[in-house]
Amino acid sequence: MLLLALIEDKPSHGYELIKALETRSNGFYSPSPGMVYPALTYLEELGYVTVELEGNRKRYALAAPGAEHLAANRERVDLMLAKLSHIARKMDSVRRALAGEDPADPSEGGWLPELIQARRALKTALFRRDDVPADEQRRIAAILQRATREIEGGGD
Repeated sequence: MLLLALIEDKPSHGYELIKALETRSNGFYSPSPGMVYPALTYLEELGYVTVELEGNRKRYALAAPGAEHLAANRERVDLMLAKLSHIARKMDSVRRALAGEDPADPSEGGWLPELIQARRALKTALFRRDDVPADEQRRIAAILQRATREIEGGGD
């Protein structure tokens, strides 16, 4: 799915796709050619991509069935890309911490300390409540579902 999404943005060679994933993850994820090229061959066999030979290299472009597959799975693809961006921000945060630098400013994609603290508190509360009966789990799930709706709605 990630390869299809990248190809949708721009027809690319396999090496360019490897570098694009590495860049999007801020160096955290750099797939091996042994993973990417067989996946591209598979996408070609499915008819999801077309291949244009450029010397001894192949440029992959999105075919109509691939576009349809992406459209049918757009929510999943968007979530995968969001997770990749999250990993990139996290890697930047780790690099900054190891270098003794200040965290990124929220205007640059960093998170406010109070948001980080709230996330940690939620995780801790869930870990402490991991042995509660089913009714309590349902109550907690309902709270989290309401919070999710509010977060996704932008507080509306």
